[in-house]
Amino acid sequence: MNTLAWDGRTERTRLLGRINIVLMTRARTTIFFDVGNTLLFPNRDRILAPLAKRRVFPTNERLHSLECRTKKEFDSMVEGTGHADHPFWYIFYTHLLEDLGVADDALRDTLVRATQNSANWDDIRPRTGELLKTIGKRYRIGVISNSDGKVNESLRRCGIAECFLSIVDSGNVGHEKPHPAIFAAALREMGARAEESLYVGDMYSVDYLGATRAGMEALLFDVAGAYRDWGLPRVESLEELEQWLAD
Repeated sequence: MNTLAWDGRTERTRLLGRINIVLMTRARTTIFFDVGNTLLFPNRDRILAPLAKRRVFPTNERLHSLECRTKKEFDSMVEGTGHADHPFWYIFYTHLLEDLGVADDALRDTLVRATQNSANWDDIRPRTGELLKTIGKRYRIGVISNSDGKVNESLRRCGIAECFLSIVDSGNVGHEKPHPAIFAAALREMGARAEESLYVGDMYSVDYLGATRAGMEALLFDVAGAYRDWGLPRVESLEELEQWLAD
């Protein structure tokens, strides 16, 4: 068990100190993006169709709150033991069905599989392509995603694949974030240096820690607001990211 008491404060303080030192000497040239809950979002109507057939309709507020809760639980497990007992979406849907009073493991597994299918991540925010192209004029940009080997196809269907010089998918690399091998593979493919690269992703344990431990700068893309009080660099939209990069 990790000897650090889990509120993340000791680890975050250490990381912020290291990041501040590195930022004084680095010149940022490259930005890597996560995909899920950063560039593309789940198609809730399609994924939750099995619930709709039962006349069960969780509100956006419930889903939003549960995402924050599950992220913190998942982060705690990864930091405490080095791994989670179950994948993130297994935990998410276990809690959702419990909260809805639905006891059905088969339904939970169906929802997990649907969410893990990259084809069901096609909700794209307005101006995403425009903002990526603007950022791409100043930085070389790429993707590092935990996916099923088909994230390139999802990005292409949503019209933004051409924004990236490199798209690295764990389903093809054989390692998932936060494993350092996937970050190393992306850096090699891009011909980038870790100390000159920024990683933008939505989960602390997977994205933020994975990137910083690989020697990169990191920024949380925290649409759900799970990390608002953590004292870490974060934005909630690509518009905010563009402004953050300009500051």
